[in-house]
Amino acid sequence: GSPRTAVLAAVCILLLLCSHGAPGTHLMLCQPHRRCGDKFYDPLQYCCYDDAVVPLGRTRKCGNCTFRVCFKQCCPWLVKRPQESSMVKVKGQNCHLDPSSDDTVCHR
Repeated sequence: GSPRTAVLAAVCILLLLCSHGAPGTHLMLCQPHRRCGDKFYDPLQYCCYDDAVVPLGRTRKCGNCTFRVCFKQCCPWLVKRPQESSMVKVKGQNCHLDPSSDDTVCHR
C-alpha cells in the first residue's frame, strides 16, 4: 500500500470513531476547536479573551456590575458623565449603539 492509502485509512477510522462517539476516545480532532493566538481551544468549554484562552465562566467587573467575558463586553456609556457609568452589552455589539433591553447599565 502507498502512504496515501494509509493516510486515507487513518482518516476513515478517525471519522468512524468520532461519529460513533467511541468510549474512551475523547480525541482532540473529534471536537470542534478554535484558535486563539497560537493555541487551540474547545469552544464548548473556553473562549478567546484578550488573546488568552479563558473558561466560559470567567467574569470581570464593569463598574458595579459583573459580566461573563465570553458572552458580554463592558462599554463606556457616552452620556453627560461617561466617567460615572458604563454598560454591559452582548459581545460583538457596537458599544456606540443605543441601549437595548439586553444591556445593563453599571455605575462606577
